[in-house]
Amino acid sequence: MKKRKLGIIGGSGLYKMEGFVSAKWKKIKTAWGNPSDEVLIAKLNKEEIYFIPRHSRGHKINPSNINFRANIDAMKQLGVTDIISVSAVGSLKKDLEPGKFIIVDQFIDRTFARVKTFFDEEIVAHVSMAKPVSPGLSDCCEAALKKLNIKNQRGGTYIVMEGPQFSTFAESNLYRSWDADVIGMTNMPEAKLAREAEIRYCTVAMVTDYDCWHPDHDEVDVSMVIETLMKNAANAQNMIKEVIKTFKDFSVEKDPANNCLDTAIITDPKLRSKKMIKKLKNIAGRVLNEKN
Repeated sequence: MKKRKLGIIGGSGLYKMEGFVSAKWKKIKTAWGNPSDEVLIAKLNKEEIYFIPRHSRGHKINPSNINFRANIDAMKQLGVTDIISVSAVGSLKKDLEPGKFIIVDQFIDRTFARVKTFFDEEIVAHVSMAKPVSPGLSDCCEAALKKLNIKNQRGGTYIVMEGPQFSTFAESNLYRSWDADVIGMTNMPEAKLAREAEIRYCTVAMVTDYDCWHPDHDEVDVSMVIETLMKNAANAQNMIKEVIKTFKDFSVEKDPANNCLDTAIITDPKLRSKKMIKKLKNIAGRVLNEKN
């Protein structure tokens, strides 16, 4: 297994962490356009990590307009093998109160205005998303949260809605009827693209509010979300620091992302154009170059 490198995709409050050294922002070009922002490269305890602010610094990018493909390609170019996604979400269950962290293990993708694959031209691939997150990374995040005494739940289903508007009351209750745990706007197609890039992926969702189903919280507004988000930021920073120290201690040998493209690409090798092979070199070069 190649050398493991950790990438973080998250929001504001995470790129100002104390204790990091040799921090620098690096511009990365991709075949899919520009990532959300430059990539922050920094070291903690001699471990180099890579961070992309999902909405750009200052929160300038609408969830639907995030260039998810460029973000994942940039991570792949830098040699990232493992991604921790830190995301703000609304709660769909009474016992998942604001401030609690959820280590997500399933997604329901309700987005409709986003490109969801790297394989949308000439070369077709079908990766499995049955188990969309990394068990090893999830173990690592759970251990970090427990060590820091941060309230958390291991396992949960994340509904990914298009946004940028919050749910209607009817939608919120529909998702509750599906037994979903939390709702947000950003982890799809991010998780799908990470899988296509054979990058191990784990979501830690931070509850900022009860979605509008809750009788005492029937109107979600930005000020409510930001207030809780800022309170969560310190906990998120501490969790990430702990994960950086320990992620290599958790086995990922049987991770579903490992070499998943070996059995995913269906297009006849004779029909794969050099143009698309070149475009996909960072994402799927390992497989495409072997078979051409």
